[in-house]
Amino acid sequence: MSQNEEIRFLPYEQAVKLVAAIQEEEDIERPNHRILTVYNQDDKEICWFDFDEVMKEVSPFEKSQEKEVVSEYILRRLPDWTLDL
Repeated sequence: MSQNEEIRFLPYEQAVKLVAAIQEEEDIERPNHRILTVYNQDDKEICWFDFDEVMKEVSPFEKSQEKEVVSEYILRRLPDWTLDL
């Protein structure tokens, strides 16, 4: 994707149907770095988000709401190209 192309996001309702799980994982390419990997209903990895960037965007929030807040953020920002995988 070129820098001039605008990222288009899936409608929220479509993202909810597509996503089965969002897992916090170690970034295998960068030690001591976390990512949030998104999996579809077939347990296939479809994209990932930088953990630190997401947490910066969604903060502040109550710790008890972390999972809900992070999931909501990701579901509203799922690129439309994830349907092509």
